[in-house]
Formats: sequence, C-alpha cells, structure tokens
Amino acid sequence: MKKNGKLWLEKIAEEPVSSALWQVSSEWQRGVKRALDSIDITPSQSMILSSLLFLSKQQASVTQIDLSLHSKIDPMTTSTIIRTLERKELIKRKEHGTDTRAKIVVLTSYGSKTTKQALKIIEKFDSIFFEALGNRSKTFQSSLAILLKTRA
Repeated sequence: MKKNGKLWLEKIAEEPVSSALWQVSSEWQRGVKRALDSIDITPSQSMILSSLLFLSKQQASVTQIDLSLHSKIDPMTTSTIIRTLERKELIKRKEHGTDTRAKIVVLTSYGSKTTKQALKIIEKFDSIFFEALGNRSKTFQSSLAILLKTRA
C-alpha cells in the first residue's frame, strides 16, 4: 500500500480517530527528536524548558508542579526531566520561600539560550511537518485547543 496513494488515505479515514492521532503524533515526535538532537535535548525536555520560559514571564516563581500542570507531563516524569536539565546546567532549582515541599525552578542563561534555539528549531520543523494542511492549519490548531480545554 503506497503511503501517499488514495487507497492509503481511504484506509486511514476508516480507522478510529485515535489511531490517526497516535500515528501523526508519533511521526511528529520522531521528527522533532531528530531536529532537537543538534542541541542535545529531547522533545520532553524542550516542553519543560518552553513551559518554564512562558510561565516565568507570567508569574514571579515557577514550581515543578506548575511545570507539570502547564506541560501536561505527569509530576514524576517532570521531576526526572528537571533533574536531567539541572545536570545539563539548563535550569536551577531553589528552595521555595513558603512551601518547604516545593522547589522553584529557574532557567540559567545557558538554559534560556537553549530554549530559544529549541523553539526556533521546532517552529521550523512544524512549518514543514504541517505544510500539507495549508490554510487548514489554524482550524486544526483550534480543534486541538478545544480538545485540551475540555480536558482541563
């Protein structure tokens, strides 16, 4: 079965939407991973770094749980990713001023630079990956936002 052929498209259209979403997501993740290899970070690390950059502009301090909630990555995995990012000297963890159980997470200057590089790499990759959607990309993005909003 040809991947670009009409028969292949009809086959995908007959499958459950979850199957198509899984396949597209897997292809996207593989491509992003390859693109991010050049700066030695993974897609999950990039998501945590991007979330940290975003949240740092929105609030005075960012905790690990803030990052977990914003990125939709479970707390245990977030903690593991944060330890790795700390070893790579992309972030620092500090004691929280009022909550002894919480840690504040901050980007290092190297981490900020790397995050901005990652965002550019992903933006470039996305433009190529989603090019086939043409003028439907905004509708696709809106549909994803609806799904995320109803699950929040």
